Amino acid sequence: MDDATKNALTSTAKRYFDMAARGDAASLKQNAIPSLASSFGGVESAVKDNQANFTGAQATPRSPFLLKAEGNQPIARAEFLCGVFGANGQTANSAVFVIPNLPPGNYGIGILDVPTQKGAYTVSFVLQQMGTDWKLGGYFVRPAGIAGHDSKWFADQARQYKTKGQLHNAWFYFIEARELQVAVPFMSTLATDKLYDEANGVKPPDVPAGNPVDLPLGAKTYKVTDEFPLAVGNDLELVVKYQLPDISNTTQTFQENVNVIKGVVGKYPELRDAFVGVVARAVAPSGDDYGTLLQMKDIK
Repeated sequence: MDDATKNALTSTAKRYFDMAARGDAASLKQNAIPSLASSFGGVESAVKDNQANFTGAQATPRSPFLLKAEGNQPIARAEFLCGVFGANGQTANSAVFVIPNLPPGNYGIGILDVPTQKGAYTVSFVLQQMGTDWKLGGYFVRPAGIAGHDSKWFADQARQYKTKGQLHNAWFYFIEARELQVAVPFMSTLATDKLYDEANGVKPPDVPAGNPVDLPLGAKTYKVTDEFPLAVGNDLELVVKYQLPDISNTTQTFQENVNVIKGVVGKYPELRDAFVGVVARAVAPSGDDYGTLLQMKDIK
């Protein structure tokens, strides 16, 4: 991109970060594209949750990305290949962005590295050009580590779990290593592609991959729809989502959740080495869910 565009994207991302660090969600909303401004609750919550942490922090911008979506209709799967690619795909300085249902227009991705007293973060802004201005289209805050452990640490742990034959732990830790590598969820790089390949090399057959898998527990079989690691503060928890026809009776649903948690840990005791706790989320046909967390030390 030309220097003027690069400077505009970088300065806009830094200006919006300053607003977020001040807790000025109102100004961010005023500078947002209409579709985001009309549903701004998620951004407001992210600004509020991170304001104290970002106050006084010095953000260092990375080189921005410019994405041009051409045509006159939304693109069902807009894929952007940025940088130089080699015979085997991505290189050290390339990136791929895949965004569904993207309307035509010029977009920018501004990524900032933000060191704080609680650890390092990446803060990313999706920008859309409107006239001569770059408006806010998305705000992403992601930790670069958990409890002082970065992506490399999780990848190294995953390889150790693989050596031990603990493929579930290896799979989940490769997933977490990849999560800590990307600034926005629709971005991939050479590093994340390699982690993706390593993860697929250890993926257990009973981990959901788009289709529910059965979890038989006694006389009952649960349909597990998703399993993934989740960082909560300095803890890493395993989330297990499963289908339940009715979650309106919370007392009964709580007991179902406890049964699922105990069943998963009983079936895969290796999880005790990798996670602080397990969250079971019963999901009703409507999409509503009800969750329960048990610490590993309390799972008997």
